[in-house]
Amino acid sequence: MRLVVARCQVDYVGRLTAHLPMANRVLMVKADGSVLVHSDGGSYKPLNWMSPPCWLIEDPDIWTVQNKAGEKLVITLAEVMHDSKHELGVDPGLQKDGVEAHLQELLAEHIKTLGDGYTLVRREFPTAIGPVDIMARDAKGGSVAVEIKRRGEIDGVEQLTRYLELLNRDPLLAPVQGVFAAQVIKPQARVLAEDRGIRCVVLDYDALRGTDSDEFRLF
Repeated sequence: MRLVVARCQVDYVGRLTAHLPMANRVLMVKADGSVLVHSDGGSYKPLNWMSPPCWLIEDPDIWTVQNKAGEKLVITLAEVMHDSKHELGVDPGLQKDGVEAHLQELLAEHIKTLGDGYTLVRREFPTAIGPVDIMARDAKGGSVAVEIKRRGEIDGVEQLTRYLELLNRDPLLAPVQGVFAAQVIKPQARVLAEDRGIRCVVLDYDALRGTDSDEFRLF
């Protein structure tokens, strides 16, 4: 992880254009190659970013981050106040609360809750930006990424969107569909998910918990 505190201007050129005027910001360069631009307030989300796979070209006063699609993030540096690198090591991943963890376990065990013909690939499917709760295949053999929440909110949809963007770059998996599963899904989250082609599934925790598993049955 590299952290740079700098007075800078940021311009994005790609499917659209965006401009951040000169100001003090934090630039984060992660081990997976992503570059994120943060401010000191307003939101925990970056003001702008470039997701991997991408590469960074550093000139004395200009950073150019580019991806295979030809999109560019151009960071013009007026003053660098801090520049440091830190080895974070392997992250153990997000530890979900008891209900979410149990929902994941139950849904994996009863994957046909998502539809007839669904099969489990694995739980905690690894990606460069964190594990997907469940990776499955539908009746036609298509890849399906499932994000599980106790309460389905917009942040969860955004998280699944990031996973899908990354997974769909893998020709062995693509196309990957998304399923947003939760005990309760807020209306705003449902609208956002469906607008992005993500299916929403409301999970009945008590019903899943009371369902007999046929995993070890002969008949």
